[in-house]
Amino acid sequence: MLALSRGEEINAIWLVVAAIASYAIAYRFYARFIVRKVLKVDDTRATPAERLDNGIDYQPTDRRILVGHHFAAIAGAGPLVGPVLAAQMGYLPGTMWIIFGVIFAGAVQDMVILFFSMRRNGKSLGQMARDEIGTVGGIAALVAVFSIMIILLAVLALVVVNALAKSPWGTFSIAMTIPIALFMGFYLRILRPGRVAETTAIGVGLLLLAIVAGGWVQESGLADTFTLSPEALTICLIVYGFFASVLPVWMLLAPRDYLSTFMKVGVIGLLAVGVLIAAPVLRTEAVTDFAREGNGPVFSGSLFPFVFITIACGALSGFHSLIASGTTPKMIQKESQVRLVGYGAMLMESFVAVMALIAACILEPGLYYAMNAPAGVLGSTVESASAAVANLGFTISPQDLSAAAAEVEEQTLVARTGGAPTLAVGMSEIFSSVIGGSSLKAFWYHFAIMFEALFILTTVDAGTRVGRFMLQDTLGNIWKPIGRVSWKPGLWATSAVVVLAWGYFLYTGVTNPLGGINQLFPLFGIANQLLAAVALAVATTILVKSGRLKWAWVTGIPLAWDATVTLTASWQKVFSDNPAIGFFAQRERFAEALDRGEVLAPAKNLDDMRAVVTNSTVDGVLAAFFAILVILVIANAAWICFKAIRARAPLPTTEAPYVRSKIVAPAGLFPTAREKREMAAAGTSSGERT
Repeated sequence: MLALSRGEEINAIWLVVAAIASYAIAYRFYARFIVRKVLKVDDTRATPAERLDNGIDYQPTDRRILVGHHFAAIAGAGPLVGPVLAAQMGYLPGTMWIIFGVIFAGAVQDMVILFFSMRRNGKSLGQMARDEIGTVGGIAALVAVFSIMIILLAVLALVVVNALAKSPWGTFSIAMTIPIALFMGFYLRILRPGRVAETTAIGVGLLLLAIVAGGWVQESGLADTFTLSPEALTICLIVYGFFASVLPVWMLLAPRDYLSTFMKVGVIGLLAVGVLIAAPVLRTEAVTDFAREGNGPVFSGSLFPFVFITIACGALSGFHSLIASGTTPKMIQKESQVRLVGYGAMLMESFVAVMALIAACILEPGLYYAMNAPAGVLGSTVESASAAVANLGFTISPQDLSAAAAEVEEQTLVARTGGAPTLAVGMSEIFSSVIGGSSLKAFWYHFAIMFEALFILTTVDAGTRVGRFMLQDTLGNIWKPIGRVSWKPGLWATSAVVVLAWGYFLYTGVTNPLGGINQLFPLFGIANQLLAAVALAVATTILVKSGRLKWAWVTGIPLAWDATVTLTASWQKVFSDNPAIGFFAQRERFAEALDRGEVLAPAKNLDDMRAVVTNSTVDGVLAAFFAILVILVIANAAWICFKAIRARAPLPTTEAPYVRSKIVAPAGLFPTAREKREMAAAGTSSGERT
């Protein structure tokens, strides 16, 4: 505010400092208040990881490993891509929502759902909704959660495929994380139990070697071996997703996610240091005309509600509630660790979103729009793109566009939509200004592309396992044996169903530009935020039912905000008469053109026109269907809350009975003096059983 009032240029350092300071205050005070006063964590109570330890899904896991797993599992495409696209609205709305949204909504949701799932033996979100809200709302939640889950996983997998296709460096480096993770898992469990720091040092060293070796592979005769087509990558992802879901969690999933966290946090940390050193100026306006008028070329719609939908995971994400009620509650050692794992990991992801927004906003606006506006607006040449950008009110010459592409060794940067290439260009600008100059810009660009693929892949493997839990919980209502996570036939069958479901949409999408997951891609943001509304409704209901009505505002206020934003967006996507916003309006426009024999972009022929008509119809119907399901969940939750308030005693919940814990472990990343004394008295060093 000081800089704006003085008419100064805004430096990116402002955003970095504001974010870190806000996170520190929120974690120190607000998260602590929720843990102590609202949730009332009890470290004498055994968690399901301790009580139900089966060495496959339930496994007490060192908090340092677990926070890495949880962060890697929740941090997908959203915090990287969403803020880049939202930069169209200016840097101020996005930054404010990312910071305030995570403090009061996103991190709260993750921590509270993790706690309540942990108290219910690690039950999935959909099953908790059925148990706590009732049959009607529960069935609506189960259907909504599982179907949205499949869409989200397919979208995330598509981003990975697009990033790795024909990239031997990225493919090799990411492939090597699998054997490294397997080695770490066996090393920590069998060879050197409890030696987390030692295992970490070995794993990180091997990871860095794999990244450097990826560059060697790209320049060697092995390049062709690791240059895979989108179809081949899809098959590899499906196979990997299945094995990541069925293998014991200590063997592959947890160590690989923990390993990936070092890569993620390390790169984002270096990016922040780069910003502090290079001090780049934000070239985007604080609030753009597109935010006021809702006619932006990157995506259509006004600032409210679409900036909140577009940013998604960086501030509040329904997908996180699936992880918080999936793998993590089955692995956490002590109840007090929900603050570090649930709230802390989400703050880390929010910082990723801030850095992504900075990377987009330091670019010249002309280059930003030349990369992110669709090909139908820009054309296929640098000359047409330059002219189109000029019509938007910005300037970039054809020579500048060609030079920008040459600097990162790409044939063209025109219409490289989706946000990922823009983020890579922004990251290369920051890194190259600190290390190597323009001569290393291409290296940093391709490094960033590989980093994005690694970032997103970890949500696919963990998400598949969570989808398996969800399907087992759902089918367990019909046939009890399949609901037991330790029953291997049920484990294998449900894992296969989940990977084949998202794998089908993914494979169809990579073989047909207008089919498969490409058909459902426009639903990603809204579906994700509707899922958050379900999670917050479940959390609020449990708080009220358990006699904590005075604290229900902690999740109730974020629920009211998220429901208002997301249902408004759903209404506009279904009923808007603007074809750039409304699905049915788009359908009508393309259907009328099809009747006249015309071809409109992005279609290239009449068959494409028919596909767009079909896709718009499906998206409109599903958007309405998901919104109705969520309204049913919220309405049922409100009724249960009303009954709980009127009741003389707290309504019964499905919380597991109390069992005394035998594990001594720290609550935070570093043990306090008191915790050190307790561990010494118990004869442990890092939280093993006494």
